[in-house]
Amino acid sequence: MSTVFLVRHADHALVNRTLVGRTAGVALNSAGIRQAGLLGELLSAQQVTVVQSSPRLRARQTARSISNACELPVAVVPAMDEVDTGDWTGRSFDELDQDHRWHRWNLHRGSAAVPGGESMLEVQARVIRHLARTSLEFPAGRIAIVSHAEPIRAAILYYRRIPLDDFARVQVAPASITTLDVRDLQGEVIVPDNESAGFLVSS
Repeated sequence: MSTVFLVRHADHALVNRTLVGRTAGVALNSAGIRQAGLLGELLSAQQVTVVQSSPRLRARQTARSISNACELPVAVVPAMDEVDTGDWTGRSFDELDQDHRWHRWNLHRGSAAVPGGESMLEVQARVIRHLARTSLEFPAGRIAIVSHAEPIRAAILYYRRIPLDDFARVQVAPASITTLDVRDLQGEVIVPDNESAGFLVSS
């Protein structure tokens, strides 16, 4: 059996203000650096054997703290990248609130797509494929994967069999850890029923 720890990157200055998406150069703030250090301590105690990260800087910084604590290298995996937010990248949430397409996206995640970007179905498909491959590659591994709220949420929704339109039922806070226990090579995954799903590191 392998265990996967899905870790949302730690805090940065634009959380809850701007749809950062794949904007380059968004780094952890001082609170995020502290959170990343605590994540390293937590996951070292969990005897992590593999560390992977989204390509985004904020994720790689978080993963570096974990890898340092666990004395492991970090593998950057594009499959766990942030949602491609297309034309909305870098816009404030106040701006987006004036766009009817934004409201459609948040009401119909199962069918809507970001203008110039990805649909949640596309995000979910790439994430689930990667998790299946990784669990097969490391069948007894304890794998920490640092990613972003929406890819992690897409995985939780899939394994809990919750429709994408009900995405708001699952909250994924910065520096939180969701634990997946992979029971067999077919990828049966058990996700805790509690909404916080694992650990939550505060600043």
